Amino acid sequence: MSFLMGIDLGTSSLKVIIIDTKGVIQAESSKAYQFDSPVNGYAEQKTEVWWSACCECIRNALSRLNAPASEIRGISFSGQMHGAVLLDKDRNVIRPAILHCDARSGVQVQKINRIFTEKHLSGSQLNPVYTGFLLTSLVWIRDNEPELYDRVRYAFLPKDFLKMMLCGELSSDYSDASATLAYDIQHNCWSKEVLNALDIPLEFFPECSASDHVAGRVSKKAAEATGLWEGTAVVNGGADQVMQAVGNGAIHPGQATVNIGTSGQVCFQSDRPIRNPSLSTNTFCAYRSGAWITMGATMSAGLAFKWFRNILPPVDYRTLDGEIEKLNPGSGGLLFLPYLNGERTPHVNPNISGMFMGLNLNTSGTHLARAVMEGVTYALLQCIEVCGDLGLQAEELIASGGGARSPVWLQMQADIYNIPLKTTVSEEQACIGAALMAGLGSGVFSSIEEACASFVRYKDRIYTPNPENHGIYQQYYRLFKDAYTGSQRTIQSLTELGRR
Repeated sequence: MSFLMGIDLGTSSLKVIIIDTKGVIQAESSKAYQFDSPVNGYAEQKTEVWWSACCECIRNALSRLNAPASEIRGISFSGQMHGAVLLDKDRNVIRPAILHCDARSGVQVQKINRIFTEKHLSGSQLNPVYTGFLLTSLVWIRDNEPELYDRVRYAFLPKDFLKMMLCGELSSDYSDASATLAYDIQHNCWSKEVLNALDIPLEFFPECSASDHVAGRVSKKAAEATGLWEGTAVVNGGADQVMQAVGNGAIHPGQATVNIGTSGQVCFQSDRPIRNPSLSTNTFCAYRSGAWITMGATMSAGLAFKWFRNILPPVDYRTLDGEIEKLNPGSGGLLFLPYLNGERTPHVNPNISGMFMGLNLNTSGTHLARAVMEGVTYALLQCIEVCGDLGLQAEELIASGGGARSPVWLQMQADIYNIPLKTTVSEEQACIGAALMAGLGSGVFSSIEEACASFVRYKDRIYTPNPENHGIYQQYYRLFKDAYTGSQRTIQSLTELGRR
């Protein structure tokens, strides 16, 4: 029997699955880690943490597979988006990677926006210039660490580092490259206009191709480190949002997913690049040429719930879910703004932070926990509404990420969005999407439709909106939006003061 491997490089963990061609997961392994925040607002990770976790997880998964490594036909990746990995001329890593949730480059964002306006490039951009994107992080390094910038010869994405370590080749795919701000999304190539305007060499950036393109083969050195079979096909893969959509079976226009992972996203498939004049959403290339996604994103989704859960006395998620379910919608008159590390849609502001509102003498830790869930979901509803204003609609949403493991949160989402939700049988959609690309690239499948038919299955339960709860949530949602509008200046001033 043939097998396929999917590797998902996340912000807080790395996961590996080995799946057979009928879509049954035969082995899996994961490794948790933390990112570093040496200064308030910074988010970095050492690439050796990723590679060590990757080797460990591959070896663990292989040890659980009742078959030799030679029967794995292909390997592919899903990876956290936007991060900046920088190498010197000898392909040595220059500094820790700067991650998507990093907020240090606010000055550079302003500088780039001025240059884009002066060079008449603003109209060609489909995405806001934001902190944590590879381009803004690269300019920050040039401005603040010039001795390191002078050594840069290669700039690329986190999952492409692991791919390089496995096969020795430097490459990327359309989806991940399009999330750097240095890519021409409409013409599917690195943007000479943008890079020339910022005086950044085009040569820094790798060649790009579709997510199912074979980038190389497992090298002898990598085989020794991981236990993989030398010569196994290493396939491009893609950005986590794109691979997650594929792993959910969302591959055609009109399909949409909602994800509550570390960050949160509502992602719509499209057959054209969607232009948003307010630049409060993101449009990126999808898994192949001629396909795009448009998404709204909230920075702190599952991260916000994890942050609050760590404040509570130790309690497992299932027990906390049960306590939260006993409370009424609205958490006893509480609101939570989930802007723990800035926000993208719709505010596009890295310099804001979170807030509880409505605390009273009856407020318990469980009330606060439910308010965090509701606040994250309100933020995602704003994403849905912004995408709706662009003509993007869906009759149902496919839910994924850690939030999809909580029946309470799934029903809450359906009630707040007023849209039915369904979930896949597998909880590792990003890994499934990566493994699916490995199957396409290695020739196991002849089309993505065939691959999805083999790999993607949905649970029977559909979470349908409760009209009464939706009416209550609509009242709170209006107040949620008013809370930010009325407090924006105070929140931003307080955030900036705390970062000094």
